[in-house]
Amino acid sequence: MVNQHHESYLHAVARTALTRWEIAQDAALKLISLSENGMFLVTSGADKWVLRVHREGYHTKNGVRSELAWMKALRAEAGVETPIAVEASDGDLIQSISASPNEPSRMVVLFDFIAGSEPKTGDLHVAFRHLGSIAARMHRHARSWKRPAWFERQRWDYEGTFGPAPNWGHWRDGFAHVKGGFDIVDKADSLMQERLSRFGKAASRFGLIHSDLRLANLLVADGETKVLDFDDSGFGWYLYDVASSLTFLENDPDVDALIASWVDGYATVGTLSPEEIDAIPTLMMFRRLVLMGWAGSHPSTDLAREMGEDFTVGTVQLARKYLATCGVPT
Repeated sequence: MVNQHHESYLHAVARTALTRWEIAQDAALKLISLSENGMFLVTSGADKWVLRVHREGYHTKNGVRSELAWMKALRAEAGVETPIAVEASDGDLIQSISASPNEPSRMVVLFDFIAGSEPKTGDLHVAFRHLGSIAARMHRHARSWKRPAWFERQRWDYEGTFGPAPNWGHWRDGFAHVKGGFDIVDKADSLMQERLSRFGKAASRFGLIHSDLRLANLLVADGETKVLDFDDSGFGWYLYDVASSLTFLENDPDVDALIASWVDGYATVGTLSPEEIDAIPTLMMFRRLVLMGWAGSHPSTDLAREMGEDFTVGTVQLARKYLATCGVPT
């Protein structure tokens, strides 16, 4: 269960922040998501917004500013619809708010409310083709976009994810005890590092990505798809975006067909080399270990508790499959 004091403080920060946007203090606040950040639905009369209270220490102000800059550029230059951040009364998009002298301040951003619903998942193959085409448009933009000089985002390479200062935490910290499983995953980790190093970070393969491009982060309204939740966006392998699309589906019997659908969708906009397609299993293994690190560094969250030992069991299963696919005995 999430720490109740923490949740209460986020509410207090959100309530205090309303004045920065001249929103009535009696506006309704509803916590709709709590993971890295607290996300609140704000309702005042007929008006609605989504207010994001940032996790302490996860991003710098320049990092958040960079996220918002890319979202704005995607809307203006790539035809990718993203949430619109609202300027506060001082003209800044990002506010620093403390609701108590004994608590650190939090960054807060307000977004226009977006109506819509998650894409229909009755036919995942259709949905994944759509995901692939969106990813290709975003990658095409990222490759050509002239970023501001102050632009900064985290790196989703091996060093940034599992190095001395990991973005979340090392996968070993989230590994539940499963007999014989650790050695299998450790062997997969070593192979993964070797293959990622060989794949390299050429500009055509490594750049600015969403990094959590799942169906859950899309909204559809009136036939138009909008991409949400750029909080984890950063620099990584472009095909990490297909791995993130497959989060929690890595061991699905239909996973190869879903990958093929994603690649088909991508091909309507951009091209992928055989070497890039061959790297997808390695990036899927990488994504799985990234999430294990997240679970280890967020043990009090409901999602981490739900993942529990079953997630470790599934990770061992994926590691066995990955090693077998690469011809490495287990």
